[in-house]
Amino acid sequence: MATDIHRKVSPGPAAAGPDEGRVAAVRARGLVREFGGRRVIDDLELTLEPGEFVALLGRSGCGKSTLLRVLAGLDREIGGEVWVPRRKAVAFQAPRLMPWKKVWRNVLLGLPGRPERAVAERALAEVGLGHRSDAWPRTLSGGEAQRASLARALVREPDLLLLDEPFGALDALTRITAQRLVAEVWRQRGCAVLLVTHDVDEALLLADRALVMEEGRIAYETPVALPRPRTPADPGFAELRARLLDRLGVAEPAGGGDTVAGSESVAAGGTER
Repeated sequence: MATDIHRKVSPGPAAAGPDEGRVAAVRARGLVREFGGRRVIDDLELTLEPGEFVALLGRSGCGKSTLLRVLAGLDREIGGEVWVPRRKAVAFQAPRLMPWKKVWRNVLLGLPGRPERAVAERALAEVGLGHRSDAWPRTLSGGEAQRASLARALVREPDLLLLDEPFGALDALTRITAQRLVAEVWRQRGCAVLLVTHDVDEALLLADRALVMEEGRIAYETPVALPRPRTPADPGFAELRARLLDRLGVAEPAGGGDTVAGSESVAAGGTER
């Protein structure tokens, strides 16, 4: 697996990671990112295994999106070291489609060379949007636009897929459909996935492991060893949910509250970097 290295100083030869030749999809060591003298990421340590689906939770402003941007290679003003696959892709909450280009052309944006339309068509078919390849972005529903954004990420054949709250702007039913789509794409592709989310239920429905970020560090993690497909009605699901909510400082309502997917999200005032 080709590897990209971010360092504060010029890197040596590319490497998969420092631990006795053990290959990881992502490894961060002593990662630091400052803005105006304030550490948004503070000596962070992180490892993702190949093919692992990891969800990253935390209150707004804790550094989640900054970390994702560093892993995506969009922010290299860092201290410490980061190893990531060279083939990586990111999908954001806003689909960011160019309104003057048809959907299939949006999917190919940024690809090197002159890729053929068939490349975009295959990715759009994978996300169930093949019938909309000739549409203009303004005619797409919110769910369709997010599918187009996901197709644009998948067309890069990533070893690492970074998702920054991609379902946050969707209505509840569309969100459930989108979650199932991502789970199926991950199962088929086998790439590592890092999902940034405020939604505890979403994290537990999708991830192999859930992380909680606090003050620029990974402060807590737990495996999600539940059989797939998952349901909030599973007693193990409820136990993990309560544990994560407690860690995030959110009290469960009396009687356990609503257990519909997407019903519990953690949001606080402030700006997420």
